[in-house]
This record gives sequence, structure tokens and C-alpha cells, in this order.
Amino acid sequence: MQNQFQDQLQNQFPYLKEKKLLLAISGGIDSMVLLHLLHKLKFDIIVAHCNFSLRDAESDADEDFVKSTCESLNIPYYIQKFDTKQFASDYKLSIQLAARKLRYDWFSELLTDKKIDYVLTAHHLDDEIETFLINLTRGTGLEGLTGIPAKNEKTIRPLLIFSREQIENFAKENNIKWREDSSNASNKYLRNKLRHDVVPILKELNPSFMNSFQNTLNNLKQSQSLVDDASRIVYRKVVQEEEHQKKINISDLKQLENYEAYLFQWLKPLGFSAWRDIYDLVEAQSGKQVFSEKYVLLKDRIYLIVSERNQRDCNVSYIIEKNTLEVKNPLNVLISKVDDISNLTNTTIFVDEEKISFPLVIRKWQEGDVFFPAGMKGKKKVSKYFKDEKFSLIDKQNQWLMCSNDEIVWIINHRADQRFIANNKTKNILKLETK
Repeated sequence: MQNQFQDQLQNQFPYLKEKKLLLAISGGIDSMVLLHLLHKLKFDIIVAHCNFSLRDAESDADEDFVKSTCESLNIPYYIQKFDTKQFASDYKLSIQLAARKLRYDWFSELLTDKKIDYVLTAHHLDDEIETFLINLTRGTGLEGLTGIPAKNEKTIRPLLIFSREQIENFAKENNIKWREDSSNASNKYLRNKLRHDVVPILKELNPSFMNSFQNTLNNLKQSQSLVDDASRIVYRKVVQEEEHQKKINISDLKQLENYEAYLFQWLKPLGFSAWRDIYDLVEAQSGKQVFSEKYVLLKDRIYLIVSERNQRDCNVSYIIEKNTLEVKNPLNVLISKVDDISNLTNTTIFVDEEKISFPLVIRKWQEGDVFFPAGMKGKKKVSKYFKDEKFSLIDKQNQWLMCSNDEIVWIINHRADQRFIANNKTKNILKLETK
């Protein structure tokens, strides 16, 4: 196993030899074998152990075991004790999810604070089988059946090609000590029930089940790669990316034979999960929305528009005092006195300083707002202007106005108000521009 492990590192992760590695060590057999292998190969390793305080004295004994092992091998280590039950209660998480969040948040801090390159965990082939079955029983897409990734950003799992049986045999042959987690014997958790009751039956039905499963995983990963490639190609044809939003052309989308699959691929990474509502949105009336935790998907005439959820209070306003040269919130505005008018654009306007009153105010639009659009006669409701210019609901929500005495000077980056713009006879010209 040691030679196979070394080959695995050289073939899949050749860059690790020169890196500083953080090992997630629980004290269990899997992590202790990983520790032994990397120590013997003289990698630059540091151990991180989480004491989740879930098994009282047993958890503390695990901590002591990891400490003494590291000290005997002269390996630096970090220990963190968590009140996992309290954290789970505070954030309304299951114990497993709470422990996972605490663990990986701490690992992330260590990577940054201690200038460590990667975290290595001891997940193995049996873990992949259990994860596959968990996702299968709960319902999942193809991605959920491709197992645990060998590399995920800064996390690397070099033992995935080995079974639990191989790891146990190696530990016994090399007199590697480890701690048994008593909770692993319980069928309270779904993973344990699958481990104890389901996987043994699969192995009994097919003595070559582990090899067959590994082949199946490889096939599924190749299929997922094809899906990802197709998704990226179609994405470039159907989706327009703008600064604060993505616009999916509905007409182009509906020409795809299975557009729901593409929507799933594009939107799942953004946390969306209400798939039936999302698929129905294609034929829904304009203005319908579906939300994830951080994003909103809006049906707007010819597009499905994805943008970040606007958390700002629609009543918030920003004050610009006289002689201010630059405003940085809610957007970057430069203010300067100039002698003439040049390069007039949507993002640059020139106003008559004598016609405005300080402080100016930047705020969101409100129902009933009116202005006098530059280049037109008479006034117009801002809502009508938005409609004529085909603003989406999200565009409206994100739009800022610059006002003087609550009269609109500028629908920022779109249209100035005729009443305030400078001309060739203006003596004091102010240039307003966004960056």
C-alpha cells in the first residue's frame, strides 16, 4: 500500500512534496494511517485535531492520543475544542453539519494564519460508496453520484483509491495504533446504517463490488466531465454576463432539447433548489421570482435574470456635502468644477451649480417620482421611464437617483434632468461622473 500511495501522490499530486500540509487527524485508523504514510515519506506536515466534545471523556482521550502521537513523532500540531451541541442549537443545524462547519472553518483559518498550502483528509473508497448511497437515497443529479472529489480547492483526499479493508490491513501490518470511535458502532446515523447493513450485502452479492464500484465512479466522473463541457459551451451562447447580473435568453434556452438540465447545471452552484418553480418560471408572467439564500432568479420578458439578493434598505440615502470631490458609497461618483462641457455620456453629466442646492442626496427611486428627461419636453414618471427603457425589476431595484431638494438631478448612469444641466452660457459648471 505504501508504494501505491507514493505512486498516487506522484501521479495525481506531484506538487505536494514542496508544500506545507495540514493533516486532519481524528485519531481513528484512517487518519493515523495517513499520518504514518506522510511522515515516513518526509512530507512537511502539521496536524490539526478537532475535539467536538460529543463523547465526553472519550473525546478528551482522543485528543490526548493525538497529542502524544505527534509529540513522539516530533510533528507540530494544533488542537481545537468545540461546543458542537451548543453551536448546532444556535444555528439550527444537525450535529453532523455543525461539526463539519466548525471543522472546515477552523481549517480555513489555519491555512491563512499559518501560511499552510493544503488540508489533507483521510477519506477512502468506502466513504465514497457511503456518500454515493446517501445521495442516491435522498435524490440527486449526476454530480451527486460521482463520489467525493480527490481535490476540492485547498482540500486533498489522497486515500480515495484505498478501501477500508486495505487501510486496516496496512495498520495491523505496521503496528500503527489508533482510537476506535464508539459512535461508529451505532446505527443512529444513516451513514453507519449503510456501512453496517447495506454495503456488506452488496459485497456479498458481488465479491468484486469494490472494483466494480470504482469503475462505475470513473465512468460517472467522465460523464460529468462531458456534461460540464456541454454546459460551458451552451452557457456562452445563451447567457449574457453583465456587471451585477446574468441574463439567460429565454428564446434561445427553449430551443434546447432539454433546457431544464442546463438550468440545473448553471443554477445549482448558486444555491437554488426549488427546481419545479424554476422550470415553471420559463413560461411564467414577467415579474415572477425564485430565491436562493444569496441570489434571486427573475422572469423578465425575454430573459431569466440572476442577480445577488439586494439586502440594502430601499429607504437608505447618502448625503453629498458642498465641495465634496468624491463619493464612494453607494457607488463611486467624482465631482469637479470645469470650464466647459465635453465628452457628455450616460456616465458623465454637466450641471449648473447655481441651479442645485447642497447637500445633494443619492437615494433609490420611489413610486410617484417624476423628472424632466434631458432632450425631451415636459416631465415623465420615473416608473414610465423605466418601462420605456425596458428596465427589469432587478434593474429598478438597483437604480440610484441623485437629487437636489428632492428633485431628481440625474437617474445615475442613464439620464440627466433637463432643469439642471449646464449649457454654453453656464458660469459655474459641475462635472458629475461615475467610475
